[in-house]
Amino acid sequence: MRNPLDPAELDAAIENVHRAGMPGLFAEVRDGDRVWRGAAGVADVATGRPVTADMRHRVGSTTKTFTAAAVLQQVESGRIGLDTPIGRYLPRLVPGGRGDTITVRMLINHTSGLAEYLPYAYPSLKAYPALADTGPQSLDDHRLTRFAPTELIEMGVTAPAVGAPGGTPGVYSNTNYLLLAQLLEQVTGTTAEECVTRNVIEPAGLRDTGFPTGPYVDGPHSQLYESWFGMIDPPRDYSVYDMSWVGPAASLISTVADLNRFYRLLLAGEIVSPSSLAQMQRTVPVVSQEGKVIDYGLGLHPTEAPGRATFWGHGGTVWGGGALAMTRADGKRQMAVALNLQRWNRLDSSGKPQPHPLDDALVTLYRVAMYG
Repeated sequence: MRNPLDPAELDAAIENVHRAGMPGLFAEVRDGDRVWRGAAGVADVATGRPVTADMRHRVGSTTKTFTAAAVLQQVESGRIGLDTPIGRYLPRLVPGGRGDTITVRMLINHTSGLAEYLPYAYPSLKAYPALADTGPQSLDDHRLTRFAPTELIEMGVTAPAVGAPGGTPGVYSNTNYLLLAQLLEQVTGTTAEECVTRNVIEPAGLRDTGFPTGPYVDGPHSQLYESWFGMIDPPRDYSVYDMSWVGPAASLISTVADLNRFYRLLLAGEIVSPSSLAQMQRTVPVVSQEGKVIDYGLGLHPTEAPGRATFWGHGGTVWGGGALAMTRADGKRQMAVALNLQRWNRLDSSGKPQPHPLDDALVTLYRVAMYG
């Protein structure tokens, strides 16, 4: 039996997240043909301009599902082998033995053992994820830095490995997805951004979704406030930012309506074939950037509550912004939520993030949105 869509309950839940400390957030929840869109709080703390549910937003690593889908399409066409070593395609970027043993699949599901480049690109995050020893200075230093993707990949490939190729649990790493972007470029003769746009975004009819061409978000959008675990107080606006530091791993701009449309079509087998979708839903344990072990497929991960239906989707964060999109396996119930504050948890003396009222308020919103 499907859970009803209760607008009053959803209105209350999203308002409670704002009251718990989120400057602004907005969401779309769908149940069959019924749609609820809601927003609470402000898009700009200085002017009080309100958030609205149709705003464009940086969706962070939710981008990975789009990039993974583009790779799977090339697998279907025979241009890429899912279990072919990456060294056959990109020998200069992943040389030697690792290039011979790390497969395309291992990149997509984060079991390559390749390290995250982020602490090397952002020196003040060098101790990441040992948060107490990090600082926000690099976030300002690199606001308009134009990184070359091969430069970032080299940082990740030359850093000490975080695991053996194919070993589990895998370790989540943006290095994997920058390599997939280079792979798409190699086999299609166009940039990964153009490939994803032409083969995924446009056929899906996503009119408000695209990769940024500069540091600005085009169209109506919110400012993005980064707290970096209370080290930036008050939180600073990072809505203007050169996104070359993540590229096709996490730079996409979208709306909550477009995210729901994308995942609905994906789970219906309309973006990749049903057999490719089955591959995307084959999960392995992976250590997330927050240090938790999650089940991760090929650019998708499941959310399950005891005795409840399984949802599939992806979350993501950038400096100041975040999003989470989850769709029930049958495609009928959907949730997409966008947030304009990140890393709000302060750290205790050992560097561990402390509970914050926002945590429980968000869990409640997600539960109401997914399960009614």
